[in-house]
Amino acid sequence: MNPGTEVRVARVYDPAGPDDGTRVLVDKLWPRGLAKDVAALDDWCREVAPSADLRTWYAHDPARFEQFTQRYLAELEEPGRAAALDKLAEIGRAGKLTLLTATKAVPISHATVLAGLLTNAS
Repeated sequence: MNPGTEVRVARVYDPAGPDDGTRVLVDKLWPRGLAKDVAALDDWCREVAPSADLRTWYAHDPARFEQFTQRYLAELEEPGRAAALDKLAEIGRAGKLTLLTATKAVPISHATVLAGLLTNAS
């Protein structure tokens, strides 16, 4: 990422803001109750979402966040996920990037892990 590149995380249900830049949904499943024609997003990168097994094991349990993060980062090294992560990094290099997720627990979400990874990438 370029110095000063901003990667943000927001709930997909929240209205788009003027400082969002490119808005990318990073969940595996489409958000419940959100119509595709009214979703304010530019792309859907479901390949970077955690596996179903990891997502089920984690269940957004704050006590498991650290271990979830380690397991999730390992999953992101898989070829398909790594390619999708590279795509997100490319979008981030072009300007502001907002990663969207449906979870209510944004601070302990995979999107937050992704944002940290993309922000710290050089």
